[in-house]
Amino acid sequence: MVHAQPSGERRFDAVLVANRGEIAVRVIRTLRRLGIRSVAVHSDADADAAHVAEADTAVRIGPAAAAESYLRGDRILDAAVACGAQAVHPGYGFLSENAEFAAACAEAGLTFIGPPAGAIDSMGDKIRAKRTVAEAGVPLVPGSGTEGATDEQLRRAALETGLPVLFKPAAGGGGKGMRLVHTAEELAPAIDAARRESRAAFGDDTLFVERFVMRPRHIEVQVLGDSHGNVVHLGERECSLQRRHQKIVEEAPSPLLDPATRAEIGASAVEAARAVGYVGAGTVEFIVSADKPEEFFFMEMNTRLQVEHPVTEMVTAVGREQERATRPALSGDGRPEGIDLVEWQVRVAEGETLPFRQDELDVVGHAVEARLYAEDPDRGFLPTGGEVLRFHEPRAAGVRIDSGVRGGDRVGSEYDPMLAKIIGWGATRSEALRRLDGALAETTLLGLDTNSAFLRALLNHPDVRAGELDTGLVERELEELLDGSGQRKAPPEHVLIAAAAVRLAELEPAGPGADPWEALTGWRIGGRAWMSWTFEVSGERRTVWLRGDSTEAEALVEPGPDAEDGRPSPLRAGRDDSVLTVTLEGRTRRYRYALSGRTVRLASAEGAWSLTERGLLADAAGRSNVSDGAVTSPMPGTVLVSNVEPDQRVRGGQALFVVEAMKMEHTVTAPVDGTVTEVFATTGQAVELEQPLAVVTADGDGTPEE
Repeated sequence: MVHAQPSGERRFDAVLVANRGEIAVRVIRTLRRLGIRSVAVHSDADADAAHVAEADTAVRIGPAAAAESYLRGDRILDAAVACGAQAVHPGYGFLSENAEFAAACAEAGLTFIGPPAGAIDSMGDKIRAKRTVAEAGVPLVPGSGTEGATDEQLRRAALETGLPVLFKPAAGGGGKGMRLVHTAEELAPAIDAARRESRAAFGDDTLFVERFVMRPRHIEVQVLGDSHGNVVHLGERECSLQRRHQKIVEEAPSPLLDPATRAEIGASAVEAARAVGYVGAGTVEFIVSADKPEEFFFMEMNTRLQVEHPVTEMVTAVGREQERATRPALSGDGRPEGIDLVEWQVRVAEGETLPFRQDELDVVGHAVEARLYAEDPDRGFLPTGGEVLRFHEPRAAGVRIDSGVRGGDRVGSEYDPMLAKIIGWGATRSEALRRLDGALAETTLLGLDTNSAFLRALLNHPDVRAGELDTGLVERELEELLDGSGQRKAPPEHVLIAAAAVRLAELEPAGPGADPWEALTGWRIGGRAWMSWTFEVSGERRTVWLRGDSTEAEALVEPGPDAEDGRPSPLRAGRDDSVLTVTLEGRTRRYRYALSGRTVRLASAEGAWSLTERGLLADAAGRSNVSDGAVTSPMPGTVLVSNVEPDQRVRGGQALFVVEAMKMEHTVTAPVDGTVTEVFATTGQAVELEQPLAVVTADGDGTPEE
């Protein structure tokens, strides 16, 4: 690691981290390595969160709602001053690109670990940012946008630019408030939806419009500048694997660019940063045509650290290749000793000069990152939630995990659903992909649904393996990816039997001196009796029969022991902490498992499953509450809009509610034509997954009266 000589201007003894989750944990760990005391802030929902446990000091700043906690700059600054911090690190999201907050830090005598407020202001408004970089000679995507543009002005600008177009918020990024429009009829509703989502996410509904580049690839360049006028770039990242404009998988370097284009796009990024006097770590984002990779256009600049910064850290090395007899020294896990971007954010904020020139930076190997989200791909990627019963992180060469959750944590709907980032490094791209896939297979999070299996299916898609990427690939191949991830498939029989073995073990007396007569395992004088468990998963019900105990038994999956063709299979099982080892028909498998009420959660390299036990009483209770007209919440969240009242007549598909969670909106519609007979939820109410919102009683003939 290369270090500059201290400038003597200032040194930080304590830094407040104005964020939460995995990025707060990641920043705190670098601060600890630098010998700097860390101060965490937390809402009521995060009182026991991982970042609070990691920090040296933690301060409560408000209730669960971000608007009353992580977005309250005044409370954050009060906490920093009270704890003796000299600086504030904003992470990403929340106040990280808020120019007013950066200025308020300076007024409070605190250093904002990021660019000057003026640079945030210039690049934060995407409309002004385009004008600024255009003057510096950076190429732009054709489009239009002015402050205060009306809906009609935006509509005309879209038609003049030429469809298809993309509406984007001027005040933020991350895919929020973006709408792709292909036809003139879609313009008005798209503008309305984009404004509403942008206003909710950023407090500003200003939009601009730009031409949608066909088969676009999203390539961004990491820049780093100091307060002495030095700016360098640390190579590019390919971020084309997206869904709804939200990145899923990122890698460095891009498999698309040749050396000449790589140098040109890097130089453009540096010029964009220089144009606003940029200081610290930032990212300049470009749209590149997959068909014409030599043609790239400035999209926006993120004046903060990016979620995907680890892939750059893992491939960037200092020292000109021609001056080294060997490759850079490798760390203990087999990857290069790269540049810690958080460290250099801190050092630059302390006034240090960057000690390396552009020609001294080199890219070594390849790195790929996958984002682990609390979401259910088979339910339209709706956010999930619940208690994290088990979380196992892999330990392997060339693998890095940045996570913000632990076993016992509760994941709610108040914040972004990203739980962790898994990164694989390799000497080649194929090696990096292989290591990442293996790490995802070993990563286990039990207690709520995640996108882990979907990520593995995506990484193994032929086009991804070949590097033939574009921002539309995921949406285009979505059905195939869902099928390939096993999201829609019933669990194999060995999983059903393993779940039954877990339930059987729970019925056995445990501990020294346990009385075998207390066992509820079907023991009889003439031998053990068959016991059965019925599980529901993916909408199907399957029954498993076991005879024996939890360590050695006979197993059958439907139709059962009385069937003429029933042939029991010998089963041996053992448990060690949260690992279940099962030998069935000569094959041994290991599962991580957890129990939550009547639900058994299992995970192995083959996938993850949630199996809920059903019994006669539970079935009867369930049937008593079934209604063809039930309207339920598709995710945990808050009712944003309620367009329904008792006795209202509705048609099937008519919008009744809008539920919002983690800045995502989902419209809940009437399931049938009929009359609303009950309403359980109102605007502003917090709701859980599948919580009843209303009941629509169907008309006798299925058609509402006129």
